[in-house]
Amino acid sequence: MTETTTHPASAHEVEGWTTYLREPTADYDQLVERFAPAFERIAASNVAREHDRSFGYDEVAELVREGLGRIRIPVEFDGLGASLEQTFLLLSRLAAADANIAHVFRNHLAFVEDRLNAPQSAGNDRWIERFLAGDFVGGGWTEANNGTYATIATTVRRDDERYLVSGAKFYATGSLFADWLDVIGKSDDGGLLTALVRRDDPGVELVDDWTGFGQQTTASGSARYVDVPAEPDNVFDITERFVYQGHFYQVAILAVLTGIIHASLRDGIEALRARKRNYPQGLDPVPANDPQLLAVIGGVSARAYAADAALREVGRALDRIAEAHASGDLDLRRARVTDAQLATDQAQLTIIDAALAATTEIFDALGASGVSTDKALDRHWRNARTLASHNPRVYKARIVGNWLVNGVDPVPDFSAFGRGGQGN
Repeated sequence: MTETTTHPASAHEVEGWTTYLREPTADYDQLVERFAPAFERIAASNVAREHDRSFGYDEVAELVREGLGRIRIPVEFDGLGASLEQTFLLLSRLAAADANIAHVFRNHLAFVEDRLNAPQSAGNDRWIERFLAGDFVGGGWTEANNGTYATIATTVRRDDERYLVSGAKFYATGSLFADWLDVIGKSDDGGLLTALVRRDDPGVELVDDWTGFGQQTTASGSARYVDVPAEPDNVFDITERFVYQGHFYQVAILAVLTGIIHASLRDGIEALRARKRNYPQGLDPVPANDPQLLAVIGGVSARAYAADAALREVGRALDRIAEAHASGDLDLRRARVTDAQLATDQAQLTIIDAALAATTEIFDALGASGVSTDKALDRHWRNARTLASHNPRVYKARIVGNWLVNGVDPVPDFSAFGRGGQGN
């Protein structure tokens, strides 16, 4: 999408602005080649994990060793140097192998992105070193007991030379896989802070009580904190978190949904090829030769194509924000945030519709045998429906239309969180 406003690159640069962001240098085909063996192993064992509701601890650990957790860190700092577009495309490939494991990486990759956007400092250097060493971040910001950001009860309060974190969270995705947990709470003055605490610290309790019918092995249950210590270098004001954080979280989900579409297509093709008999109404006794059934597969492939295109475009939109942020031109960054908000909302409408349709339509090519629990094809729809419920797409078309017609800013006011403001 064309930027809404432009500014000279040096018009509003921040003096002395130095982040860890660099121009991406990774080759996407090489990234795919690097991770393909792990993805193939994960795909081969996905159905077994689904049947047993077993967590992919070994699989997540293997991906961290291979470097997925440091994919966005520039090569200059010993990372893989991927762009955001490449990162989300690769995440969609992982999701095609296992949507649960791909979703586990969402919080970690978001916090890595946050630290890459931060000014260089000794404390942030230590975070880069932790990521390179394989430290993994989980956690969740959503309050338990239907709390909102305006009524948040979790606290991050000062205690001499450190902070203490107390409260209860839900949707704590990835926590059981993590070394660190990212927690949001109210400060002593009523503002919002995020604190990184160690998962194995006294006072941390993680409970696998996620009851959703999809994404069942993402460790998205409850997390409780009682006076858990956090060092000052690991506590950040909410307003200092990277400006496209909300976009990042949403696009990560869209990447997983895109992978689910591809998984449905892959499994649908395999199941259609394996069918031995057709209905009397069919146009060919061999299901794999029936033009109507082939049209179903072709239609699902088109939905995968549309999702891929939308994911690429929104990934590029986020890359443009990161580029503007690294330059220190805050006016240009603000314009690109608006463009990215529109791209994210439009991609959400495109990809969610495609995922929910594809995971349903694929059964039209398969007959009654397609619902066998042995195949576990229902997992694709359950996972897609669960992920699609994370953010209210019902509002997105209105928000985009209101911007296009009336110029109403589509970007939520996240700075109002905790003070009565609302965000998505």
